[in-house]
Amino acid sequence: MASLSRALRVATAYPRQSPPQGLGLRPLTSVAGSPTEKGVPYQRTLKGDQSLSAAAQGPSRPLPSNASVVVIGGGSLGCQTLYHLAKLGVSSPVLLERDRLTSGTTWHTAGLLWQLRPSDVEVELLAHTRRVVSQDLEEETGLHTGWIQNGGLFIASNRQRLDEYKRLMSLGKAYGVESHVLSPAETKALYPLMNVDDLYGTLYVPHDGTMDPAGTCTTLARAATARGAQVIENCPVTGIQVRTDDFGVRRVTAVETKHGTIQTPFVVNCAGVWAGAVGRMAGVKVPLVAMHHAYVVTERIEGIQNMPNVRDHDASVYLRLQGDALSVGGYETNPIFWEEVSDKFAFGLFDLDWDVFTQHIEGAINRVPVLEKTGVKSTVCGPESFTPDHKPLMGEAPELRGFFLGCGFNSAGMMLGGGCGHELAHWIIHGRPEKDMYSYDIRRFHHSLTDHHRWVRERSHESYAKNYSVVFPHDEPLAGRNMRRDPLHQELLAQGCVFQERHGWERPGWFSPQGAAPVRDYDYYGSYGHQAHTDYTYSRLLGEEYTFDFPLHHNIIHKECLACRGAAAVFDMSYFGKFYLVGPDARKAADWLFSADVSRPPGSTVYTCMLNHRGGTESDLTVSRLDPGLQVPPLAPAFEGDGYYLAVGGAVAQHNWSHITSVLQDQRFRCQLIDSSEDLGMISVQGPASRDILQEVLDTDLSNQAFPFSTHKLVRAAGHLVRAMRLSFVGELGWELHVPRADCVPVYKAIMAAGSKLGLANAGYRAIDSLSIEKGYRHWHADLRSDDSPLEAGLAFTCKLKSDIPFLGRGALEQQRAEGLRRRLVCFTVDEKVPMFGLEAIWRNGHVVGHVRRADFGFTINKTIAYGYIRDPSGGPVSLDFVKSGDYTLERMGVTYAARAHVKSPFDPDNKRVRGIY
Repeated sequence: MASLSRALRVATAYPRQSPPQGLGLRPLTSVAGSPTEKGVPYQRTLKGDQSLSAAAQGPSRPLPSNASVVVIGGGSLGCQTLYHLAKLGVSSPVLLERDRLTSGTTWHTAGLLWQLRPSDVEVELLAHTRRVVSQDLEEETGLHTGWIQNGGLFIASNRQRLDEYKRLMSLGKAYGVESHVLSPAETKALYPLMNVDDLYGTLYVPHDGTMDPAGTCTTLARAATARGAQVIENCPVTGIQVRTDDFGVRRVTAVETKHGTIQTPFVVNCAGVWAGAVGRMAGVKVPLVAMHHAYVVTERIEGIQNMPNVRDHDASVYLRLQGDALSVGGYETNPIFWEEVSDKFAFGLFDLDWDVFTQHIEGAINRVPVLEKTGVKSTVCGPESFTPDHKPLMGEAPELRGFFLGCGFNSAGMMLGGGCGHELAHWIIHGRPEKDMYSYDIRRFHHSLTDHHRWVRERSHESYAKNYSVVFPHDEPLAGRNMRRDPLHQELLAQGCVFQERHGWERPGWFSPQGAAPVRDYDYYGSYGHQAHTDYTYSRLLGEEYTFDFPLHHNIIHKECLACRGAAAVFDMSYFGKFYLVGPDARKAADWLFSADVSRPPGSTVYTCMLNHRGGTESDLTVSRLDPGLQVPPLAPAFEGDGYYLAVGGAVAQHNWSHITSVLQDQRFRCQLIDSSEDLGMISVQGPASRDILQEVLDTDLSNQAFPFSTHKLVRAAGHLVRAMRLSFVGELGWELHVPRADCVPVYKAIMAAGSKLGLANAGYRAIDSLSIEKGYRHWHADLRSDDSPLEAGLAFTCKLKSDIPFLGRGALEQQRAEGLRRRLVCFTVDEKVPMFGLEAIWRNGHVVGHVRRADFGFTINKTIAYGYIRDPSGGPVSLDFVKSGDYTLERMGVTYAARAHVKSPFDPDNKRVRGIY
């Protein structure tokens, strides 16, 4: 068999041709051909001997007429979900597999498990998978899953990569994950076959390991069936039956197969690369694409036994220990799309395209030089599914109640499967997962994007190509841009706005003095015949942000922040979600949905939260009571009964919409939710000079008496009717103007003209991040998530617990308050001028008590500010005295810095500035 080095020479010398005879290499291919059945380097698979096709054999057991839950797909996620449903007590859940278990993607996966990723939630999910595979299943069944704990090495060949690994090490300390940063010499001692001449260091995680796909899924199925679950193989699903109830809500009723129909209220789509087809059966959009992903398995390598698995991200290659050999794979910028996913594919592989795979060989040989003379025993090229943001697709589909997703795992289905299967089971049984799963929740995507072919394809390609890229705090995608642009986009672009992307929206990030930096059409990083962009201003500015130090544009953000604190800043917040809740039961719905009392007179605006039944925070938003006598669409729609105007963060607008819709359906409230996000812009002016500036633009008295804080009214701005709200998200005197889309540009120009002599400046969301953390305002899904309660987050004032009004989550909050808080969100400041971005470990009196959720630099107080939840290591309640009595340090990249804890905001703790007191 050919060696890797010979394969490299062949692919280079004979591009797009068959290799010379005798090398034992398969023909080079550049497009997806018909998949063929081949062997893989595992001791066993679940395929067994099959003389007939799956369809011809018929189902492996008779179908039940009813099932509590039907899981479609017998790969890692399907088996894990079934196991956890059974373990949580669900009676007789059923798994349907069209062929045999693992026959799609799972059977050929590498099965690696790395415990550390740059996400606290993922660290927890990985820990659960590891516990299930290495411990729980063997204890329950007596079967060995094939788990091998040989450790993992992350390779850093540059300073930034090593900094990223040090960040992971600090996060790991908060979760008890052992890891060590090794020098090149220490790495060589651990892995003698490795070339360390070009290394800055490595991160060694001794309890990482590998799973055997077949062994794991066999054991999961055995454990699930022992608890009453059913696994039915050779049973393709042909349809999903749906009914529309009396309130117009679509709900799952049954699953159709070639061999019968199963009545069920819940379906879980765990079909992997076939999930899109299953979704189409139910009218559900599944935003993923299928791609070829490959690795090769070497011949025996002397001395490789018991070595750790290796990820050399900078070379885009991984090396998995395979007994006395290595599996070598990676992620390239030109992966092959599987354009027409075949429903006949089972236990099949594609021919390896050496032109595509060659780029990984050089990196592998550089890292482990013995590979240059090592033969290739087999090649493995199979389908994997990738999503637009490199996160899985989970949760209940917004289009169809009872239809859940568990797919799109970006080649991480084995390692995330246990944790995600557990959360999916909780989601189905209890209506929501145990942990915060927003980053995975299908409802994160705006409905206009989930079936937008160009957006899904571009973004999924980039998520594959950047799979091993350093995760920088201020990175932005280059793919799928300019999908949703607000009415001020061109105006701000001309003024040097550098935009950020949030679920399709282009929102202002910061303003460059160098002029316009438009985002160009995606160039696929020069792949597939595309010409890579040159002299690309936006990409260059983005690249200058690739650091874990203060970014190059730190001083520009500084100026925007101080302009807001010293004079005034104008913020374009048009990408915010803007909804109307109206109708006969709108007041009942508002009382139930919102934790604060919003039943105040028309003209009032209330900051509130929305909770789930466990008391976790699904959203924070402002709710404005409408005057039923005013009807001026889109600023004031016609309605009967009561009406409320909701303003929610644009990045989570679809999540908010879906949450509210589900609650309205479940409670059967007679009211309507209207989305006016595209119809209205939102311009905010904040700062000491905001009143003087806006007084020249608005035709109303802006004094404290005439226009108090937390009120709103319809007024004219430069002759255009707008809804003005006196609110602040940065801790200053200020107003938001909600403006009909067609009027945004003239209103903005009038504001800029009025502020030209008073120091008014443009500012973006980078400034908002700094200003808001300085004031202590919470950001949802940063320091406030669906598994954080308002009490824990210091937002008890948003909860009407002193009233007798029932609201969603009230019972959980009352129980939490009675038992005492087991954790609290705490503000920390660090005097040293050191950048922090989140994930830093929090130490109290020599013990790790949590990690930082969000951090930024506060330019007004000239200090680093961080927020994180802390626990008492003894397990007791976390009182304010406990918070105040500790000595704290924050660990950044292995170095600790003295920190001071605050129980109030370090900036303007008495809230004078929002009241106009300067």
